Amino acid sequence: MTILTGRELASFRKQLLAWFRQFQRDLPWRSTKDPYAIWISEIMLQQTRVAAVIPYYERFLARFPDVRALAEAPQEEVLQLWSGLGYYTRARNLQKAAQQIVAQHGGEFPREETAVLALPGIGPYTGAAILSIALGAKRAALDGNVARVLARLGAIRGDLRELRRWQSLQETAGELLDPKSPGDWNQAMMELGAMVCTPRAPQCLVCPVAKFCRARQSGDPESFPEKRKKREAVQIVLAAAVFVTPSGQTLLLSPPGKKSENKPPADDIATLVSRMWHFPTVAVRKDALAELRTFLSETLPAGNGALRFEPLERIRHAVTYRNVSVHPFRITIAKIPQIRGAKSIRLEDFSALPVSNLTRKIARAALSKSSAAAAKPYALKLELKP
Repeated sequence: MTILTGRELASFRKQLLAWFRQFQRDLPWRSTKDPYAIWISEIMLQQTRVAAVIPYYERFLARFPDVRALAEAPQEEVLQLWSGLGYYTRARNLQKAAQQIVAQHGGEFPREETAVLALPGIGPYTGAAILSIALGAKRAALDGNVARVLARLGAIRGDLRELRRWQSLQETAGELLDPKSPGDWNQAMMELGAMVCTPRAPQCLVCPVAKFCRARQSGDPESFPEKRKKREAVQIVLAAAVFVTPSGQTLLLSPPGKKSENKPPADDIATLVSRMWHFPTVAVRKDALAELRTFLSETLPAGNGALRFEPLERIRHAVTYRNVSVHPFRITIAKIPQIRGAKSIRLEDFSALPVSNLTRKIARAALSKSSAAAAKPYALKLELKP
């Protein structure tokens, strides 16, 4: 879909780039043209707020300043530095891609689009962003922010993620791209969507290109694009055991393997803990305490005697379309049992290992002085809807 042509297009480009160069946010990855650093920032920014990314980005580059450092690092260290940022497949793919760059490109980030897109974790948007920002390639980057801007500029309705419509938006983004400054242009479009042309309450009065916007002319810019239907949430209940010795040691199980295709989401503990170190955890059907006891009896070596389970404050957690409720139990024990692949670590030092946000929440509940038992009675029976 062609939105602007001729003098209008030239004026649109001039005004948007002038606004970006004057008002762009001072972000650490905007002070470099290093493809490696820009690549790291683009991967971290996927589905993650800028404010959350900045400290991770700075720590990550300080430890892994180039492709070889990342490729040669222990995966556990890579995940530990990523811990808390979420979507850990991004970190695993980053290292796989770094190893591929070392093996196939001599440690230099590739310049050709086909080679970039062949790297794990890099799709059309990320590839276009890296190539345009770092190398000045004439590639239009289309992400959610840019798609929303285009939908409002052209008053485009319908599901933007529908394949043909997304392809049409990609073509439109390419038509608008300023060939003289493709890197700045892509960042300007993304900045406009992130800071001005926001999903709710767009700031049309301060928009540098408002006069070109058909959605604004309609009088209801917020109705563009149409809201997507959200996937129905899946309710999941878990029970977790936090063993604690008098000296403060706790037990973490080793990262589980890949998700089994035969298991339903509620049983996919691997995904819920992001395939990282985690407390002994089990999916609950009806009785959290009974099912956790059964799981531990099958996991722990014989001779541990009777265990006293202290219920902690219930935890709420969300993973994509899953709403997770966790019933953690603190179990005081004289000595951490020996389990193959498990680790004993001080509870206060649990973040020294790569752990998911879910595991962090469980640890905080265990470290808290308050407990659900003190706050209100704990219901052992959980009646779950099928």
